[in-house]
Amino acid sequence: MDINQLKQDIITYSKEIGIDKIGFTTADTFSEMKNRLLRQEMLGYQSGFEEKDIEKRVDPSLIFDQPKSIIAIALAYPSKMKNAPQSKRGERRGIFCRASWGTDYHHVLRDRLSKLEEYIVSRVPQARFKSMVDTGELVDRAVAERAGIGWSGKNCSIITPEFGSYVYLGEMVTNLPFAPDTPMEDQCGTCNKCVDVCPTGALMEGGQLDSQKCIAFLTQTKGFLADEYRVKLGNRLYGCDTCQTVCPENKGMDFHFHEEMEPDPEIAKPLLKPLLTISNREFKEKYGHVSGSWRGKKPIQRNAIIALAHFKDETAVDDLIHVMEKDVRPVMRGTSAWALGKIGGETAEKALLMQQAVETDEEVMDEIRKGLNLIQYKG
Repeated sequence: MDINQLKQDIITYSKEIGIDKIGFTTADTFSEMKNRLLRQEMLGYQSGFEEKDIEKRVDPSLIFDQPKSIIAIALAYPSKMKNAPQSKRGERRGIFCRASWGTDYHHVLRDRLSKLEEYIVSRVPQARFKSMVDTGELVDRAVAERAGIGWSGKNCSIITPEFGSYVYLGEMVTNLPFAPDTPMEDQCGTCNKCVDVCPTGALMEGGQLDSQKCIAFLTQTKGFLADEYRVKLGNRLYGCDTCQTVCPENKGMDFHFHEEMEPDPEIAKPLLKPLLTISNREFKEKYGHVSGSWRGKKPIQRNAIIALAHFKDETAVDDLIHVMEKDVRPVMRGTSAWALGKIGGETAEKALLMQQAVETDEEVMDEIRKGLNLIQYKG
């Protein structure tokens, strides 16, 4: 077997099946990433969604028997939505981040990795693999960086010269000894735009992220959102693109290579008020195919309430009162009470006072008091 020729053939085949960029690296331990993860753990910056065992995240030999190399792939996704609906009075809209447009990227990348596996097995029957997308043990960004896909930017994304940071990443650990590609030099230089404009100050110097402050993480939590972050959320329903949209490397980057990734405007930028009372079945039918639905409807609904408060949408007062009075979930009742206070008005104040007289949940009572204080402050 000519391993170098096989590598070239894999690169050629990858383009045929819709892989936009491919790179190869060793299966050595990711020592630099290990130090970064240990520091992240020490500072309490983890999201809680990642693999808990840091050793597994950086040592391929702990998750695969005798690994010889890793193949990294990247697929470019769109940064602009065609025919995007406009948010207007009475019809305010939220937004899902670009990484949640179209079909869940986990499915798209697994499809490409599966096809790549089939091709390699057809050439080398004894080949073994372990493929991962996002939820695997290894850190996608570390693999992609070492495989020459791009450099790790200050926004904690892989930035490619061809597609900017608008790329999905995946990797395949294998027992085949492919020659490694050369990593790219960091090209962020003195640019600090992403760090400077991060709404919550979650981006630290040196490409470190405090996940607990990151809006992308906060939109996925299910409890009450801290007051300091509610005002930063805007109309975001899932994720945050700020650190990407300000990046100079992303200027003019907008690729529509994959039909699965094209957004449905009514899903990527949906009306807010209908989300408040959407059923589990309706949510699954409409949003179940996008990556932003993985935590269920609760975070999306809470974020929609906060977005209505952001817009101070007086036409949503009756809807918010209904949620405050009828929803069985304290987070929804309480967040609606706070939103009513942000929007203000006689109807909202009256409803808050009436709910205060019957509410039994102490956290919701706190939110009602916040709402009433906001109205009184305005008065």
